[in-house]
Amino acid sequence: MAKSDIHPNWYPEAKVFCDGKEIMTVGSTKPELHVDVWSGNHPFYTGTQKIIDTEGRVERFLRKYGMADTSATTTDGAADKA
Repeated sequence: MAKSDIHPNWYPEAKVFCDGKEIMTVGSTKPELHVDVWSGNHPFYTGTQKIIDTEGRVERFLRKYGMADTSATTTDGAADKA
């Protein structure tokens, strides 16, 4: 009933590489996997995540909801009016 020879080959010990270094082995339909990002170098998991603040959006959000540290902020609005 089922067709034979339609499934890909399964590699139970496929090697995962990141930056030329072998990271781990997993099961896959390919013998080698080359990745750019994995949990060992992703900023979210390593704790080095930064918020990219373009045009002051994060600062404006923090001020709007009262979460900003008012002692560290500068008054850029006065400079814009001059």
